[in-house]
Amino acid sequence: MDLLEYQGKQFFAQYGIPVSDGEACTDVDTAVAVAERIGYPVVVKAQVHTGGRGKAGGVKLAANTEECREHASNILGLDIKGHIVEIIWVESASDIAEEYYASFTLDRSAKLHLGMLSAEGGVEIESVADTNPDAIAKIHVNPVDGLSEEACRAWVEAANLNPKATDGAVDILMKLYTAYTEGDADMVEINPLILKPTGEVHALDAKVSLDSNAVYRHPDYEQYDASQPRDERETAAHEKGLQYVGLEGTIGVIANGAGLAMSTVDVISQVGGAAANFLDIGGGASADVMAGALEVINNDPSVKSIFINIFGGITRGEEVANGIIEAMGRVKLDSPIVIRLDGTNAEEGRSILAPALNDMLMMESTMLSAAAKAAELAK
Repeated sequence: MDLLEYQGKQFFAQYGIPVSDGEACTDVDTAVAVAERIGYPVVVKAQVHTGGRGKAGGVKLAANTEECREHASNILGLDIKGHIVEIIWVESASDIAEEYYASFTLDRSAKLHLGMLSAEGGVEIESVADTNPDAIAKIHVNPVDGLSEEACRAWVEAANLNPKATDGAVDILMKLYTAYTEGDADMVEINPLILKPTGEVHALDAKVSLDSNAVYRHPDYEQYDASQPRDERETAAHEKGLQYVGLEGTIGVIANGAGLAMSTVDVISQVGGAAANFLDIGGGASADVMAGALEVINNDPSVKSIFINIFGGITRGEEVANGIIEAMGRVKLDSPIVIRLDGTNAEEGRSILAPALNDMLMMESTMLSAAAKAAELAK
């Protein structure tokens, strides 16, 4: 789950990381009231799940009520890379002496947490990595040992930050690591992390991606999940507990397992078709799960055929077959289905499906032939 900036700042604040005083607003009058409460100057920021807000006119400084009202009016409803601004964040403007970059994420190849810190903040870290990779100080942290203050201080010194920022940066980075680990985040980033003329270090921005698999440990994360950008198809699938991503093709995809679902999308492309979605029903293929999957795909007007690709491991072929037949009785299909069923008890499953085969339900023996058939039907 990718948080909006204001949500990220609220998340950081829970761990004691200093952030600017501000409030999220959905209308102009509220934005003006917030600005007057916290005092001018303020910054009015668009809250969208994409970058490039500043270049698009989504971040403006307001020195008085008139400017705040003007900026809030212009930013609300603004289209930024296809994202319409519905929320703005109004916060106290900060005096900036220097800008830094700081983040934690997982280095999968090293199987360790990775911290990155740079004295060159305020720009995309990819640009810094390309033009001046030595400007990024990295630290690997074993999750068993955690991040010690001694190691953190050495890391800050290696990044060549202004000595005036050392103590404040160490304090924030220790808290940022705690937020990253205890908050079950995939990534936390502060860009820029600023040094004020007064010597204080402060998080001026917040980029946070949380692990959606850890929601059960954090009931309050439901508020973040509710704000995730989803189209109608993805919203319907999410409500049914399905792992779904909408695509732009004409062949609906249902598979058991993320790897198989991705491979299915690839094979469809290989035979000249285009997948309308990625849908992973996981290890189970009960009638309820299959009916939910078919309903979501069937409601997509772009879908012309459906490819159900199942390879049974723990999931048994006869259970899949019974689930498909029962689900078809619940959902009035607009598009023909092509099934490829293999793996555990596949023969039993195929035998159950055989009497039900017709123009709307077809079966192929291989993944490639099934993809080709689905592509043919979608034309």
